[in-house]
Amino acid sequence: AGWAGRRRAGAGEMIPPVESLVKYDKPVLVSSAKDKGKAKKTKAEALGVDKKGKALQTEDILNAILPPREWTEDGELWVQYVSAVPATRSDAISLGESLDQRLQLRRARDSGICTIREELYAQAFDELIRQITIECAERGLLLLRIRDEARMRIAAYQTLYESSLAFAVRKAILGEDAKTEIEQKIKEMTVVKKDKHKQLQELQERFDTLDTREEERWETMKKKQFQEIRSLKDAYKNQTKQLQELLAPPPGFVPRK
Repeated sequence: AGWAGRRRAGAGEMIPPVESLVKYDKPVLVSSAKDKGKAKKTKAEALGVDKKGKALQTEDILNAILPPREWTEDGELWVQYVSAVPATRSDAISLGESLDQRLQLRRARDSGICTIREELYAQAFDELIRQITIECAERGLLLLRIRDEARMRIAAYQTLYESSLAFAVRKAILGEDAKTEIEQKIKEMTVVKKDKHKQLQELQERFDTLDTREEERWETMKKKQFQEIRSLKDAYKNQTKQLQELLAPPPGFVPRK
């Protein structure tokens, strides 16, 4: 990876643009790949050991676990190797304090998903691996396995989260489409309901009109029948009276014994 380098004011020392909790040595200027190899050899010789020495083996393991950082500036290649200096108790305490300071400085979240907190804790863990590898390379390699396994698990969880998020988005889109369709159906059914309600009102008005007419007709019929019955009764009375008058004996009539 390449970072854009910058120089400290009033000095010739290169400073990596991105600060890390991992402890690195001073940057080394490398003009070519051949010189890069020489710079690594010079660094190993500065430790005072040969190629078969333990320090060189530890340095190779460190470079394999934590690869050197490289960047170019003004056409020059700069390389910065991880430090092989053993850590002390104060270094471990300082690492914890630096971690807390950077968490506050970069405003990392205390809980939930936070890439800043994840990055800083990863740097702190890499620094612990560096410190332990210098003391015991086997323990450092074991911690490396644990770190890689944790990263693989986090990557798997992230993939699962992204796939579930994509699934949720697809379901939300389908839900929105279904919602739009249902809303359209609701509008259509509302129009149909209004039409049916209008028809019901018209039928109700017709029924009320017919019912009123039928009542009026019935009342007229009742009155007519009542009048006819009354007329018939009067006629019956008159005819009965006339019949009685016709059947009555004349005055002074004495029937024979």
